[in-house]
Amino acid sequence: MAAQQTVDVARPEPGLAVVTLHRPERLNALNRQMLTELRAAGEHLRADSSVGVVVLTGAGRGFCSGYDLAGAAEFAELGPDGALALQDLGNQALFALHSLPQPVIAAVRGPAVGGGFSVALAADIRLAADDALFQAAFVRIGMSGADMGASWLLPRIVGRGTAAELMYTARGVDAAEAVRIGLANRAVPAGALLPQALDLAREILVHPRTGLALTKRALQANTDAPSLWSALETEARGQALLMGHPETTAAVARLRDRLASRPVGG
Repeated sequence: MAAQQTVDVARPEPGLAVVTLHRPERLNALNRQMLTELRAAGEHLRADSSVGVVVLTGAGRGFCSGYDLAGAAEFAELGPDGALALQDLGNQALFALHSLPQPVIAAVRGPAVGGGFSVALAADIRLAADDALFQAAFVRIGMSGADMGASWLLPRIVGRGTAAELMYTARGVDAAEAVRIGLANRAVPAGALLPQALDLAREILVHPRTGLALTKRALQANTDAPSLWSALETEARGQALLMGHPETTAAVARLRDRLASRPVGG
């Protein structure tokens, strides 16, 4: 019998993809199969020009509780080559998600812990249910707190000092604190989490796709730009590419039509 799928990709409406981590009986804990499927989902969505925004969530009452410790007994038996191969699989899955050209919204309820924390960090925007818990838990099991991109992603979101505190102490962060420190964009009731994530996705989807993709590319590139001038050049190249793009031409025409239809004077 084939193994049950652990990552579901749905398209509830045009332009929108919802990626659901689907091991609810294990709070969507990561394993080899899920990492492989998450990598494949990212690669597929990257090539799908019909998708404009991706919403990432978890089935049931959790987002992702990290690597499934039920399979952790194998760690000591992997050897250096096997351990590196497992790390590489996690890295590839994380990178496939982070490098998507579409904006990615993580809708987080329950635990986003360990590797699951890194998966949430890979999104562009995070909405936190009122029962969400974010935790860089690696040091609790004797591992490095720097795993699956956490040491690169987290400081860029909350700052180095806050990132260091969270990674050294492995303490949990609830939804209210997550919003306060900039880890989450907003906190919402658990029952409203996915509807609000979908509403935000629709708000983004009204804009031309190519402009959104180049906005995301510039945001990611310019976070580490060596100078303001370098960032300005990246932005200028994007704008130059878009000025004659059919999507831009159509959007400008629509705006002109709306402005022309407005009454003049009071």
